[in-house]
Amino acid sequence: MHGFIFSELKKYVSKHFGEDAWEALLRQAGLGIRNYEHFRDYPDDEVTALVSTASQMTKLPVPDILEGFGEFITADLVAVYRPLIDPSWRTLEFLENVESVIHRVVRGRNQKAKPPAISCSRIDADEVMITYGSKRKMCALARGIVQGTANLFGEEVVMREDSCMLRGDRLCLISVRRLRPEPTLGTSERAAVTAKS
Repeated sequence: MHGFIFSELKKYVSKHFGEDAWEALLRQAGLGIRNYEHFRDYPDDEVTALVSTASQMTKLPVPDILEGFGEFITADLVAVYRPLIDPSWRTLEFLENVESVIHRVVRGRNQKAKPPAISCSRIDADEVMITYGSKRKMCALARGIVQGTANLFGEEVVMREDSCMLRGDRLCLISVRRLRPEPTLGTSERAAVTAKS
């Protein structure tokens, strides 16, 4: 797992559970006090230990922690990869291009990097289907990142997980539908409604 994830996890834990929570989490997870370097890779087992220990300490389910973390991390991910992001993209366009643009660059910069295999296909103008496959089985993190992305673009989405590795399926299939805002009445339309009432 990339050191960036650990750095962001430290920020997330410190912000939501207090400045001392990170060191307490490291100790409780049996990892000892340490600093994770941004551009190094670390064993997946360590992030798994940290998240499961955080779940025990906070009494929050692991998926809730991962979703919250995914939503939290999105702004920094977008900031890091902003030069690769087309200014015309919105939520669904960003999701469609994660694998072909961002993950391709991640792998190019670091041969050892193993971002999850994600593909995204357009269903219609307002829906995409994400196919997620990773031995880490952190689809909750992916859902959090989807929500964080929608937040950044000021859009509202609804998700539906038709298939999930945590339920024994081979892959996770996550439908993401963008909700269109209700049309607002202009001045002339409001006047016409008022006149009729």
